[in-house]
Amino acid sequence: MAKGDLLGEFEHLILLAVLRLSDGAYGMSVRREIADRTGRDVSIGAVYATLDRLAAKGLVTSAMGDSTPERGGRAKRSFHLTGAGIAAVNRTRQELSKMLEGLEFPAPGAAR
Repeated sequence: MAKGDLLGEFEHLILLAVLRLSDGAYGMSVRREIADRTGRDVSIGAVYATLDRLAAKGLVTSAMGDSTPERGGRAKRSFHLTGAGIAAVNRTRQELSKMLEGLEFPAPGAAR
C-alpha cells in the first residue's frame, strides 16, 4: 500500500460521520456528529477543509441541495462516500484491528 493511501485520524472520523449520517451529511451535521460521539469540539472550517481534501482524493462527492428559507435562501452542500471512500474506511478499520490484535489493555487508572 502506498503511503498516500492511509487515512489520517481526522479524515477517518469525517468519513465515518459522513457514512453514519447518510443523506443528512453536510458540514454542520458532520461537525455535530463528531462532537456528539467523540467529545471533540472541531471547527467548521477544519471540517470543510477536510471534506474538500477528501473530495480531491476521490473519497467523497458533494452536491448542492435546494435553497431553504431557514438558511436565508442558501443551499446545503451534502456529502456522500464514493466506492474508494468506503474502501478507505474498510482498509483503515482492518489495519487498526490488526494492530490491536493480541494487545492487552490495562484497566483505566491502573499503574504500569
